[in-house]
Amino acid sequence: MADHTYSVSEIVGTSSEGVDAAIKNGIAAANQTLRNLDWFEVKEIRGHLADGAVADWQVTIKLGFRLER
Repeated sequence: MADHTYSVSEIVGTSSEGVDAAIKNGIAAANQTLRNLDWFEVKEIRGHLADGAVADWQVTIKLGFRLER
């Protein structure tokens, strides 16, 4: 990663299956429109409740993508 410059964006991935799936869903969606994705950081985990039970997981993800020269 030497001598690279990155831009950083935050997204929220969601899944009813769990945190790991929410991360993968968010990154997969971002990968459709952003090039040069190099790293991610999980910033926040929260959930949506329905009838007193976990219905969905929501994960805020910071994404770093390398700027082209």
